[in-house]
Amino acid sequence: MGEREKHDNSKTGFPMPLDSSATAQGASQQPALWMKAKELAPGLLLCAAVVVAAEVLQAAERAVFGQAWVESLVLAILIGTVVRSLWTPPKHYAAGIAFSAKMLLEIAVMLLGASLSLQAIMAAGPWLLLGIAGVVAVSLGFSYVIGRALGLPSKMAILVASGNSICGNSAIAATAPVIGADAKDVASSIAFTAVLGVAVVLLLPLLMPVFGLNELQYGVLAGLTVYAVPQVLAATAPVGALSVQMGTLVKLVRVLMLGPLVLGLSLAAGRAGNKKPPLSRLVPWFILGFLALAALRAMGAIPTFALAPISTVAGILTVLSMAALGLGVDVRVVARAGARVTATVVFSLLALGAAALVLIRLLNLG
Repeated sequence: MGEREKHDNSKTGFPMPLDSSATAQGASQQPALWMKAKELAPGLLLCAAVVVAAEVLQAAERAVFGQAWVESLVLAILIGTVVRSLWTPPKHYAAGIAFSAKMLLEIAVMLLGASLSLQAIMAAGPWLLLGIAGVVAVSLGFSYVIGRALGLPSKMAILVASGNSICGNSAIAATAPVIGADAKDVASSIAFTAVLGVAVVLLLPLLMPVFGLNELQYGVLAGLTVYAVPQVLAATAPVGALSVQMGTLVKLVRVLMLGPLVLGLSLAAGRAGNKKPPLSRLVPWFILGFLALAALRAMGAIPTFALAPISTVAGILTVLSMAALGLGVDVRVVARAGARVTATVVFSLLALGAAALVLIRLLNLG
């Protein structure tokens, strides 16, 4: 069995044995993936069960009230929090819950970029666009300062300021992974801003006669103060079609502010460290994806028929991640922060509304 025999074997028609290290590597990859899937499955299934319960409750809202005042995203957090308060999931659920709260959330944020229509935003005119950006910037600064003054931790103050100033739940969900916010801070911020967001939808139409606003002006006010696009529609539909159109447009401009905000926060987080952070820390992969999808949408590179499925997937992943956040919340910690968060959100909303009214008067809209 010397060199000659080895040489002879190489000339036969039979395959040579595979390299043992390559064989081991290929064989180990499949079990490794299978083991990872088994590790994540219990937590993912638990989050999915919470989402199903949230969707059922949202459907019940529509059946009883004609519309869902509390969206499934918020319901998922609340149900997850209740489950976590009554039952502590065993350790084998932890990996799937953590994966849902982080990775699925980041993928959902990236997919949000495809929902932005830059053409419609640019058609609004430069002064209105600059005015909206200014209102958002003022609201961000004021909300953060008032939150810190009321004793909120820095990260929670950022979450509340982002949610109030830009787009509620989506902004909180997008900024959370960038600043490294805890699940309890995210859940607290979303829960309180959601409750007050519903109150804004109900009370905002009452301000129209008080401030003598016409349909267009009221649409701007609603677009600048209401959190989610469906809530903007609910707040403006009773007033008129012009209010719906303007409110939706202004709301889209606010959503567009999410990209620069998250990018700025990621850069600030990088500068805060002593060592030079890697590019992935300065600009997280999902923010690059968000901006890339927004650019592709603007260039018409994303087919129209693909927009609805992308939005649906983003929505499903977001609700799953919110269920995971709820499952990681200690309700006692949230309760201790409740009064401060509520006060911060209220003052922030008042400041945002005042800034919106000033913008309407300065631009002499309508």
